[in-house]
Amino acid sequence: MNWEVFITCAVTGAGATTVKSDKVPVTPDEIAAEALAAARAGAAVAHIHVRDPATGAPSRDVDLYRAVVDKVRADDTDVVLNLTAGMGGDLVFGSADAPLPLNLAQTDMIGAAERLAHVAALRPELCTLDCGTMNFAEGDYVMTNTPSMLRAMAGRIRDLGVRPEIEVFDFGHLVMAKDLVREGLIEPPVLVQLCMGIPYGAPNDPLSLMALANAIPSDWTFSAFSIGRMQLPYVAMAALAGGHVRVGLEDNIYLSKGVLASNADLVARAVTILEAMNVTVLGPAAVRERLKLSKPE
Repeated sequence: MNWEVFITCAVTGAGATTVKSDKVPVTPDEIAAEALAAARAGAAVAHIHVRDPATGAPSRDVDLYRAVVDKVRADDTDVVLNLTAGMGGDLVFGSADAPLPLNLAQTDMIGAAERLAHVAALRPELCTLDCGTMNFAEGDYVMTNTPSMLRAMAGRIRDLGVRPEIEVFDFGHLVMAKDLVREGLIEPPVLVQLCMGIPYGAPNDPLSLMALANAIPSDWTFSAFSIGRMQLPYVAMAALAGGHVRVGLEDNIYLSKGVLASNADLVARAVTILEAMNVTVLGPAAVRERLKLSKPE
């Protein structure tokens, strides 16, 4: 059981959620405003993707990230910024019978330096590192992160002075994370995000969660979340497993059946759940202290 928990809010993600909810932020101003509202509701960390303002599609545009980061940092509301570095690892095969040539319209594969261009430019306190490859959801899409790519990205993140949040979708990803730490490519304190219930990664049942949690070294910090209707029950599950919490519109757009949520709604509900368990909800200053982060000037 973790009695002192911080909340991460994953503000918008890269999924096609904008067609399902008008509360999912798209423009830099909207994304920044949602991150700040989540912080005021109790989130210590804001996990940021950006989208093309015209289409709502996921984007890697450094200027869009800069617009979000500048707006958040200019506000009086304190929050730790965690920028995704997962974009640029999308491999889509042609079809089951004709995998090659690749579906180039949907494939987005770039090198380590380009995947971290926004991190190098903006130096957030945290950025994600998806620590493995997996069949993701359906069709011919593969989330692709090779060992050499991960080593290059981890070393680059370390050299930039940014703390990686290691995204673990299954057991092999945790094995890879331990290798990166052992090789000195990721330095302590180590932060892991357990991403549960995402097809076809680790299922979100309690036994799978505890098996992963028990395999994490005791001196590492971890958080855990699930998607859809399991997001809010996982607030309690993550704390009971000894971890921290993630909610947000990247992973779930509903507050209850048929009721669309804002990010602040989901964070406020998470605070209610945790405080009803007599858990102390930590702020950004405590997160910086635990993870040895330096607040940007």
